[in-house]
Amino acid sequence: MKVVIAIDSFKGSLSSIMAGKIATAAIGKVSAEVDTKVYPLADGGEGTVDALTDGLDGDITTVEVIGPLGEKITSRYGRVDDTAIIEMADAAGLPLVPNEKRNPLNTTTYGFGELILKAAEDGCREFIIGIGGSATNDCGLGMLTALGFEFRNDKGFKSGVFGRDLQHISEIDTSKVNPIIKECHFKIACDVNNPLTGKNGCSAVYAPQKGATPEIVSNMDDWISNFAALAVKTLDVEVESLAGDGAAGGLGFAFRTFLNAELVKGVDLVLNLIGIADELTDADLLITGEGRLDGQSLMGKAPIGVAQLAKSINNKIVTVAVCGCATDNAVKVHKAGIDAYFPILQAPMSTEEAMRAEVAEVNLSRTIEEIMRLSLSRCAESSLS
Repeated sequence: MKVVIAIDSFKGSLSSIMAGKIATAAIGKVSAEVDTKVYPLADGGEGTVDALTDGLDGDITTVEVIGPLGEKITSRYGRVDDTAIIEMADAAGLPLVPNEKRNPLNTTTYGFGELILKAAEDGCREFIIGIGGSATNDCGLGMLTALGFEFRNDKGFKSGVFGRDLQHISEIDTSKVNPIIKECHFKIACDVNNPLTGKNGCSAVYAPQKGATPEIVSNMDDWISNFAALAVKTLDVEVESLAGDGAAGGLGFAFRTFLNAELVKGVDLVLNLIGIADELTDADLLITGEGRLDGQSLMGKAPIGVAQLAKSINNKIVTVAVCGCATDNAVKVHKAGIDAYFPILQAPMSTEEAMRAEVAEVNLSRTIEEIMRLSLSRCAESSLS
C-alpha cells in the first residue's frame, strides 16, 4: 500500500512537515509494509515560507528592512536552490502595525521591495511570493522604489514611498531599475479576483480593514486610478486592468505591470513547486488536512487543492483529511475531492490545551493510526474479492 501525506499546518500547533512526520510514524506503528511519501503543503498564505523551505531542504535568510511604518524590522525569506520563497506580510503585513496606527496613507511596501532585492542579490532568480495579509494600499509604490523605479511629482522631485504619496505622482522613470531584477521571474500567489479600482477594488474592499475612513477610501481610489493610467501609458502595457490587480493594496497590478509577473492561485503554485503529482498517480491513499476544516476550505485552501489534483490524475485514490476542528458546513468538502474527514480531538478539552503541540501530536498520531487500520482492512478485503 502506498500513502502520500500532504498536511497543511495546524496553525499555532504543528507545522506542515511536523504533521507529516507524525503521520508517517503513526502509520509505521500499524504496519511496516506501507510505502509513505511526505510533502510540505501550504496555500501561498501564512506559513508558506516555513512549509516549503523546511519541506524542500532550503534555508531561511534573515534581512533587516524598512517596515510598513518606516521603521527598521527583521524580515526573512526562504531559499531552495535559486528560488526565493517570500511572504510579503513578513515585511509589510498588517500584524506589524498596531491597531491605533493603522492607516494606509502611512504604510509602505518599501521593505518588501528590499527583501526581494536582497534575495536577487544573493543569487535567486525565481520567486514564489505570497501577497496576503498586507497593511498597505500603495499600489506597490514602495516596493517598486526599492527596486530602482523612480517616481516624481509635477515639480520633478522624487516621490515618497507611502500610500499618501500616490496623489502627487506624475512621472515614472524606469532607467535606473536594478539590472538584476530584469533577470528575475516572479510567480505571485493570488487568490482574489478584485480589480484595482472601483467598488470592488483594493481601496473600497480592503483599505477599511487597514484603517481607512470613507474619505481616505475615495481619495486613494482616485489616486490609484491615476497612477495606474500613468503606468499603463509609460510602460506601454496592453491590458489596463485584470482580475487580481487589486490584491494586497494593488500589488497584483504592480507585479503584473512593472515586473511582468504571473498571478497564480496559491495552492497551484505550491503543488507545482513540491512536485507531488507523480507520486499521486499510483498512490492508494492521500492524507491531507489543516487546523480548521470548514466551508471556507473550498476557497483555495491547500487540502482541497491537493485533493482535487489527486482525483484528477488517479480516480482510484482515497483521500482523507484530518483537522483540529470541523464546522457544520465542513461536509461541503466531500464535493471537492475529500472522501472523509476526521477531527483529531480524542476527548473534551479547551482550545488552548488542544493547540499545545504535544497534545496535538498525540491526537493526530492516534487518529492516523485508526485511519490506517481501516484502510489496511479495506485493502485486505479488496484483495480477497
